[in-house]
Amino acid sequence: MNNRFVVIGSNSFSGASFVSYLLKHGMSVIGIGRSVEPNQVFLPYKWIDHKNFKFYQMDLNHNLSDIMGVTKNFEPDYVVNFAAQSMVAESWKSPEDWFQTNVVANVKLHDALRGCKFLKKYVHVSTPEVYGTCEGLIKEHTNYNPSTPYAVSRAAADMSLMSFYKAYNFPVVFTRAANVYGSGQQLYRIIPRTILFFMLGKKLQLHGGGHSVRSFIHINDVSEATMKIAMKAPIGEIYHLSTPRNISIRTLVEMIVKQMGADFKDHVEVVEERLGKDSAYLLDNAKARETLGWNPKIDLEQGIEETIDWVRDNLQVLSKEFIDYIHKK
Repeated sequence: MNNRFVVIGSNSFSGASFVSYLLKHGMSVIGIGRSVEPNQVFLPYKWIDHKNFKFYQMDLNHNLSDIMGVTKNFEPDYVVNFAAQSMVAESWKSPEDWFQTNVVANVKLHDALRGCKFLKKYVHVSTPEVYGTCEGLIKEHTNYNPSTPYAVSRAAADMSLMSFYKAYNFPVVFTRAANVYGSGQQLYRIIPRTILFFMLGKKLQLHGGGHSVRSFIHINDVSEATMKIAMKAPIGEIYHLSTPRNISIRTLVEMIVKQMGADFKDHVEVVEERLGKDSAYLLDNAKARETLGWNPKIDLEQGIEETIDWVRDNLQVLSKEFIDYIHKK
């Protein structure tokens, strides 16, 4: 029998990419998302032949009983949750929406799942934002120091889950990935946005001059690690997924400029920094490498070239899609 997965947040870039990875490895998958499936250009699992996937449009905030009904009927071995209100700057505008989804709805889900005896592992996809700005490479048990409503809401859910693990032996494991990217990513993210703007002759706004430092990791490397963590990791553990290469946002944009043969001055303008923007969070990935036998394989130049090809091949469709983030309550 194939391993069975329920992927919550399957319309997200990370969720849809993970579904694609699972299907390629012969898994049976149910996807759950609050919105209808977007254009297939944003759904990597639509790019492959598959028979073992079914999607349900359900919202954690409003359809928990339906979600649990589908889950109990399917009896998955693993539930992987990508669902979250995830935009940092926008979380200042209506923080209650971030706390409703990321804390209240998630805690209700976890409380319902802990009664499911068939569940081998629940993978909670968290974020390094919970650490706030850090110096040097940080390990998995670094103290939380969140600096935005988004980060505070994610830290609260993580802490609640850890209490479930300690009190009920709830089979949770956590992942915290560096900045993911790749083909199919939403256009408001920095790499596809930069590429699309350059192709369309639009001016890219570089917040704060692009001095904040990040690690960018290809979504295929993250998907591989996530499946390993679901199937092999001991419960209660946290894993950082990153590459050893750290880069400022400005240098990243300059790299894309070079690979596309564009001109930085013609395509970029510097604007004010976003409120609460962390200057750096750099993750130590030794635990995932040493205990799971995982290593990121796709270097940044290769991944960007692949993403450039995806934008170019789908330019007619992408040029008609919304470029900016649209908040949904």
